[in-house]
Amino acid sequence: MTSTDTFSALRLQTGYPRPIPDVCTLNRSDLPAGEVLVAVEHSGLNYKDAMIINGLGRLVQEYPHVPGIDLAGTVRESTDDRYRPGDRVLLTGWHVGERHWGGFAQYARVQGDWLTPIPDTLDARSAMIVGTAGFTAMLAVEALEQGGITPESGEILVTGASGGVGNLAIALLAALGYRVAAATGRPENTAHLEALGACSIVPRTELAERPDRPLLSERWAGVIDSVGGDTLAHALAETQARGVVAACGLAGGAELTTTVIPFLLRGIRLQGIDSVQYPANDRERVWQRIGELLSAQTLERCLAEETGLSRLPQRADALLAGQIRGRVLVTPGSP
Repeated sequence: MTSTDTFSALRLQTGYPRPIPDVCTLNRSDLPAGEVLVAVEHSGLNYKDAMIINGLGRLVQEYPHVPGIDLAGTVRESTDDRYRPGDRVLLTGWHVGERHWGGFAQYARVQGDWLTPIPDTLDARSAMIVGTAGFTAMLAVEALEQGGITPESGEILVTGASGGVGNLAIALLAALGYRVAAATGRPENTAHLEALGACSIVPRTELAERPDRPLLSERWAGVIDSVGGDTLAHALAETQARGVVAACGLAGGAELTTTVIPFLLRGIRLQGIDSVQYPANDRERVWQRIGELLSAQTLERCLAEETGLSRLPQRADALLAGQIRGRVLVTPGSP
């Protein structure tokens, strides 16, 4: 057996009230079927990963399981003609880390259709600082653009601004010339959010309650919302006529209590963002655009911390508790 036949992984076993995590040594023969073997250099800790580690949302049906919805690294073996050993690739979405073993391991075996070449403007590390959070943020920005929202249209509200999606949405919008209002419940992050490009800070309490009437004063030309629940309902009531609201998260709740009035009287568009099954043939273009818009310095600002596999359960708890600002980079080869 060669040194590359065994590798480290964070494995979840069935447990109650939550799965039991442990950092274990696996063999490459333990990996599920797939066309491409990737040596994983980096992954990222996302809100969905934290839910999976804690057994929330019934996202994983079979155990043992290796989570991690993102990964980036180098192709080692491939039966897919599009990929050869040495190719630099990334993966987000396609229910990897949920239905299929994911990136919290030094190796992953996946389908070729799930992979995207890493653009020349990024490397594996920077791609995973972006990760699903940044890919989702870019899709939300494009939803605003496709709805006709330009920098001249007015201010864009970003909710959950201190989180990974929020940080990257602010940076992307600022790079495109938009004026951004960052909504956060953590005023200590004000300087950080302004450094990313936020022009104003909105206390989370201003948006946290369901509005008492269907229409409030028009404030936002567009909204990127990663919170959901009453925050989304409040943002809808404050969106300008013909504005666009991109909904891409549910950290504050999955239920939405509102009326049709904002849609009928102001012509507002509510656009859902699905980054999991976004068309494969368009992903490379989106990633190329991300790499062009975000500088290395900006990406480092979005990085909260780096961690190995052993600290992931503790960091997952912190993420669910809203205690992490920005992105957590995961290096499976580290302790």
